[in-house]
Amino acid sequence: MLYLRFTGMHMTRLLTDMDAYHPLTADCKQALIPLFQQKTIAKNELLLTIGTVPKWYYYIEKGLFAYYYLADNGDMIIKRFFAEHNFMSSTAALIQQEPGLFAIVALEDARYIQFSAAPFRALFEQYHDLALFHINYLEKNWIVEKEHLEITLKYETAKERYVQFLNTQANIIPRLKQHHIASFLGITPTQLSRIKKSLLL
Repeated sequence: MLYLRFTGMHMTRLLTDMDAYHPLTADCKQALIPLFQQKTIAKNELLLTIGTVPKWYYYIEKGLFAYYYLADNGDMIIKRFFAEHNFMSSTAALIQQEPGLFAIVALEDARYIQFSAAPFRALFEQYHDLALFHINYLEKNWIVEKEHLEITLKYETAKERYVQFLNTQANIIPRLKQHHIASFLGITPTQLSRIKKSLLL
């Protein structure tokens, strides 16, 4: 991983994407800027390993990541994909400050901004707009989406889940290998091939 020179252009897009969850004051943004560090990571390199206590939040400028855990048989089970202009972390482990069950791997060469969780969270008491940003982010990305995923895993067939994936993740599908999609759907690549063939009939 390499550190890069951080410019105003990079900060502007990051702060704009934060504003989309809840508008931040100018004072809040000035307090955040010193926390931001821009870095790069190579394809297939781990950003976070299983069993590590997370210390960072991440914002993806360029690239694609998978957030996954390992099944008892050693298979990779992908829970989420993260692409450009998304925030990313092992949220539960970070909040509880305990070793996480999930890892994050770069599926492409990527560029991202990291900011340390401890000083970031310490700003919540001083800047309530930042606390509201965090609440809105968690609600949208980790509560609403998690509930939907739990329902689909219980009641939808693998074929239905694949069609839903096509409809919601069309922008990243060309960038994924078949085994990545199969892992996300909880099926084997062979099963995925059969589903894709059945949709062509």
